[in-house]
Amino acid sequence: MGRDFTTSLGHRFFFSPQELEPAAEDAGLCEVPARARLLVAGIGNIFLADDAFGPEVITAVRREPLPEGVHVADFGIRGMDLAYRLLDGYDTAVLVDAAPRGDRPGALCVIEPGPGNDEDRAVAPEAHAMDPVKVLALAGQLGDGTLPRILVLGCEPQTRMDGAEADVTVGLSPPVREAIGPAVELLRHMVRALLRDPLTPLDDLVVPEALKEVTHP
Repeated sequence: MGRDFTTSLGHRFFFSPQELEPAAEDAGLCEVPARARLLVAGIGNIFLADDAFGPEVITAVRREPLPEGVHVADFGIRGMDLAYRLLDGYDTAVLVDAAPRGDRPGALCVIEPGPGNDEDRAVAPEAHAMDPVKVLALAGQLGDGTLPRILVLGCEPQTRMDGAEADVTVGLSPPVREAIGPAVELLRHMVRALLRDPLTPLDDLVVPEALKEVTHP
């Protein structure tokens, strides 16, 4: 079967058309599943005490690289940048942020926010502000309406500031500082699950026994 020819380029082995078999259409030989793409975005103002939770988690998680397909970025208060990044074809985006929910300071939660209301969508974008709800609404306006699945890894702050204070406060409160390690562990667990299946149910994203203090709705 086949013939071996010697040419100036070396040996070349040729088959006649009669010796070839077409690949079965249903064999799936050419179907290579696309790897999920995941964005991990730290958001928050480092000069507003516990609002720096997101950037601090990003700093900690970068000490050990995450798997291929995971993009990690500290967006700070650059809401416009985050809105455009959400249009880059990610399957899932995990926003890491301080999230006041009336829980004990330092408590972690995983939230899957719903769509914003008409009032959120009508607000003009702010280049140097970070309201996650408004950022998601802006991203929906900028693109074709198709956004990645959005999850929020949040931490209950102890010190809440809105930027109207006379002085800045750099540094996390003790309970929020203590939550950084568990948040990194939880984030790594979430990343592994979401790379396997971007639609992993919320309940399955909060399961490590080491994180018994973590809460979710």
